[in-house]
Amino acid sequence: MDTEVSLSDSWWERVKYYARLAIERVELGVDKVKELLSTLTIDERCGVMLEFEDASPDKFAQLVADAPQWTEWMG
Repeated sequence: MDTEVSLSDSWWERVKYYARLAIERVELGVDKVKELLSTLTIDERCGVMLEFEDASPDKFAQLVADAPQWTEWMG
């Protein structure tokens, strides 16, 4: 059981790290966020976007305004 918790914590820490990178990349343009997300698994992409929205609602709103098709990047 300890291993499962450790893996879960590790996954979530990785997702939070990538979310911070995505938030920073909004200023560089939508393509930079899309490029970052393209390197992640589907689960990681979904986690990153959930964390992104929670951590920085203003930047998330900016991303959604600049790229309303962002949900297509999740697949």
